[in-house]
Amino acid sequence: MRGTDVRVSPGTVFGRRLPVVAGLAGAVGLAAAMLSPPDYLQGELVRLMYVHVPAAWTAYLGYAVTLATSIGWLWRRRPGLDRLAAASAEVGVFFTGLAIALGSIWGKPTWGVWWTWDARLVTTALLFFVYLGYLALRRATPDPQLRARRSAVFGVVAFAQVPLVHFSVVWWRTLHQPPTVLKPGDPSIDHTMLAVLLLSVVAFTLLFAMLVRARARLQAAADALDAADERLPRPVAGAAVTAPRREGWDV
Repeated sequence: MRGTDVRVSPGTVFGRRLPVVAGLAGAVGLAAAMLSPPDYLQGELVRLMYVHVPAAWTAYLGYAVTLATSIGWLWRRRPGLDRLAAASAEVGVFFTGLAIALGSIWGKPTWGVWWTWDARLVTTALLFFVYLGYLALRRATPDPQLRARRSAVFGVVAFAQVPLVHFSVVWWRTLHQPPTVLKPGDPSIDHTMLAVLLLSVVAFTLLFAMLVRARARLQAAADALDAADERLPRPVAGAAVTAPRREGWDV
């Protein structure tokens, strides 16, 4: 008796293991962040860096994926690309809000205020509201084809806000320090802290992939239900209306 030949794609295997891998990476990253040395100026507050910076990076990644998939949809017109763009933007908005919240928590003991009209803070807040507008546009457009086209154009144009946020600390005088990792030459950060930071970035990236995959699959299921509902026969207008009948009349 021959066994059944079952073939599983590498993507399916990776998708099933992704939550486990992301969980392990997160646990290792958390342990490394707790064991890393304190900063000589900020002390233990520097540990917020291991969640604030990866959250901001993941937000950038989410909007970059939305940009790429929006361009792909304009080229190929594939529904899966539109779903991936929407899912990535949703997760990007979540991590942008998280980065803003964590930055406020970090800023209070460091700067003495929860919020200040700093160029980095203002441009990040604008980024947050721009992509909230992207999500609002999707909800306000019921037609799937029109929604995908408008969202794709919006997704391409909105990405111009990302480099504005990233280079705001270079173009203007801000309370934020200039780039310490993504800059020419050796990073101006302790290499042990840098290793822990990169590990946290990897963990957040895996979490991003897991969330986007789950959200895109939910949207695909919702689209399939909508398509099945559209194929159901619709009642004819007035079909349920019957002529009034009076007792004693011959029919």
